[in-house]
Amino acid sequence: MRSDRSSDARLLASGKPTDFGVFYDRHLGAVTAFVGRRVRQPEVIFDLVAETFARALEHRTHYEAARGPAIGWLIGIARNLIMDAGRRGQVEAASRVRLGMAPVELEDEQLELIAERGAIDLASALASLPAEQRDMVIRRVVLDEPYTALAADLRCSEQVVRKRVSRGLAALRATLGEER
Repeated sequence: MRSDRSSDARLLASGKPTDFGVFYDRHLGAVTAFVGRRVRQPEVIFDLVAETFARALEHRTHYEAARGPAIGWLIGIARNLIMDAGRRGQVEAASRVRLGMAPVELEDEQLELIAERGAIDLASALASLPAEQRDMVIRRVVLDEPYTALAADLRCSEQVVRKRVSRGLAALRATLGEER
């Protein structure tokens, strides 16, 4: 939805901590589910999600709504952090350190909640989407294919592809919100 992108862009551009908090709350479930499907240790999920949002906060002015939904931007950040953590053997905390964020000590109940949120079946949520939305969400958000290439493959306008991605992501947000 264009309004979600505009809203996300406004939240990120405002620079107000409360606005970033709204942005964080809006996308936390989806980012946690994405990371949790790739990483099984709750502590690592927590660190990756925290660094994803710290990076988003630090680079919030780089988000461009015209390039796609904010969740795609966040998933891209998370994907890069997961790959980097796999190579390094640890989760980078550079953005959290630059932002002056103190390390968080997690209790067992918190780790269980993270594990539960990370176990949300994103594959089932994707499978519940209409095929044209699911394919576009996977190709655009997960595989990072450009809108121009997707539109060329479908022989349609970029706007049609953007709408399918946007509707699919909105449906996923609704589904993942219900599963929390």
